[in-house]
Amino acid sequence: MRLSRSFLPTLKETPSDAQIPSHRLMLRAGLIRQTASGIYAWLPAGLRVLRNISQIVREEQDRIGAQEVLMPTLQSAELWKRSGRYDAYGPEMLRIQDRHERDLLYGPTNEEMITDLLGQSVKSYRELPQMLYHIQWKFRDEVRPRFGVMRGREFLMKDAYSFDASYDAAVDTYRRMMLAYLRTFQRLGVRAVPMVADTGPIGGDLSHEFLILAPTGESGVFYDGALESKDWLSDPIDVDDSASLAGFFNTLTSYYAATDEKHDETAWAAVPEEKRREGRGIEVGHIFYFGTKYTKSMDISVTGPDGALLYPEMGSYGIGVSRLVGAIIEASHDDGGIVWPESVAPFRAAILNLKVGDAECDALCERLYDAGDEQFLYDDRTDRAGAKFADADLMGHPWQMIVGPRGAKTGTVELKRRATGERFELPAEEALAKVLGR
Repeated sequence: MRLSRSFLPTLKETPSDAQIPSHRLMLRAGLIRQTASGIYAWLPAGLRVLRNISQIVREEQDRIGAQEVLMPTLQSAELWKRSGRYDAYGPEMLRIQDRHERDLLYGPTNEEMITDLLGQSVKSYRELPQMLYHIQWKFRDEVRPRFGVMRGREFLMKDAYSFDASYDAAVDTYRRMMLAYLRTFQRLGVRAVPMVADTGPIGGDLSHEFLILAPTGESGVFYDGALESKDWLSDPIDVDDSASLAGFFNTLTSYYAATDEKHDETAWAAVPEEKRREGRGIEVGHIFYFGTKYTKSMDISVTGPDGALLYPEMGSYGIGVSRLVGAIIEASHDDGGIVWPESVAPFRAAILNLKVGDAECDALCERLYDAGDEQFLYDDRTDRAGAKFADADLMGHPWQMIVGPRGAKTGTVELKRRATGERFELPAEEALAKVLGR
């Protein structure tokens, strides 16, 4: 993408209503623009980040055998009345009527709809387990939207739902999903600590939140410092082996980690003092096991092995895709702007042409741009060099490929790594190989 032709409207001044770093930087870097209270349009660079995060989430869901579907944003109120949640959910649910005065709602979550869909098609325990997910927009009418995409009203979410024929199988699925979440967050370049959490309006008796540690987080967190350094994924874990999964889960959950809602002072006192960590965290994922809560309330059953009817055991598993954009920025930024992990950055590198119109500079930049295969943003504007450096830092590209007249004469590129500030002078082909990981 050439910056001179792009819709990437950066701002020099910080918007007065932006209270936290991610909100300020997302507006300044041209990722989003607000269209209504708590509702945002995603501009081209922001949309690229959303798609990168979604793809990693999708790949890790597929890896454990989950199947992707796409459910509508609008749901029939009748489904929620069957489960008993329509009135209980509260004013966060946006309730509407169509022209025939039929009650609808803009889905805040999809337990009822997916349970009904399963009941229409699955009739025997032999057709279980089933694990289905989608990545779809949700709406919750927050009383006080704030902090940009961190607490907006409309948000993009991955929600998955599992159906098993027994409690043991359902808990295996829960453990498999926990492993998938750890892999997902590792690939996204963030450390998200799983913590015992309250089940909230979803319900159930087994629940973990995944929190990215950041001083602007809304949740208080207490955890064993060993969780900061341990790589849970260094040893391969067979997701189809119950013993391997149970061992992984039991080891992981043996370390103390809880949000303030579930904090236990007695258990906390047993953690060695030098390992106790307290802070704030941003919730980016939440997993639940809740048994037959929805299948029973909606009367969705299958024929069991003895011919009797059984209610499938369920779990649900959410990742806040749009919220992750803000959370990653909260955890990874500096005074200059965003510092994107390479896996989610909208562009892998920015090419900075310091003398547009110079034949040698232009030629070398074009050669680099062509080799980038849409992974590079080419700053071909006639602006002064300082503005180009400032915008590149603000937008957070993992690499900057800087081309000036002196280097262009010898085919040399100055390469800057955004995360560390390191600089290298390399021949163009070597610079490309380093940036593209070849």
